[in-house]
Amino acid sequence: MSSQLALIIAILAEVAATSALKASDGFKNVVPSIIVIVGYGTAFYFLSLALRSIPMGVAYAIWSGVGIVLISMAGWLVYGQKLDLPAIAGMGLIVAGVFVLNVLSKSTGS
Repeated sequence: MSSQLALIIAILAEVAATSALKASDGFKNVVPSIIVIVGYGTAFYFLSLALRSIPMGVAYAIWSGVGIVLISMAGWLVYGQKLDLPAIAGMGLIVAGVFVLNVLSKSTGS
């Protein structure tokens, strides 16, 4: 498995776990709580695989940056949370940073 695929799986698992964290209501709801535990376990496992060839700082920057944007979208779509223009602009800058890391930087490994 490529490190990039492992990183994508780690990101998606973390987004699922974080989204379920809100629904768990402080771990009072069983099914979302299980999703949180399995999701974070999966996320860290696949992140560890990605770190075999992607430098730690670069992998974490991509993981957290993409995660922020996806979690914000999940909050909007699932929980009806609103974002103002500065928040959207800030996330646009995050996306730009992830683009620079993936397309222009030679530090991402393969």
